[in-house]
Amino acid sequence: MKLSILNHNYTIIRFDPSSAIPGWVKPRQGELLSITYTSDELSIVCVEELLPASCPEPVERDWKAIKVEGPLDFSLTGILYRLAKPLAEQKISIFAVSTFDTDYLLVKADQLAEATEALTREGHIIVQS
Repeated sequence: MKLSILNHNYTIIRFDPSSAIPGWVKPRQGELLSITYTSDELSIVCVEELLPASCPEPVERDWKAIKVEGPLDFSLTGILYRLAKPLAEQKISIFAVSTFDTDYLLVKADQLAEATEALTREGHIIVQS
């Protein structure tokens, strides 16, 4: 698969499910922004520089996003497995986000080099976005 590494660092924030989307969460052209509501939580993945210094919610900082170049057909199977397996074997934690067209894997910034090596060994082609 052809993969690209997005330029920015990302943060993952957990809010109470009754929370409104904060006003500072705004899409920026060409960037990943994921807002997911469930009955248990509101999770937001955004460019880290958007995060206010005083954000009191549980926050995971310093993630890099690896994008599967799409669009991907819904009939394809095992895409996340083929990416997650070599990372799991290297003990690299992931946070996955899927969209209509493609998938994104987030890995901690300090593990990006190790992650790209593991994915390259599996035959995936990695380019800078």
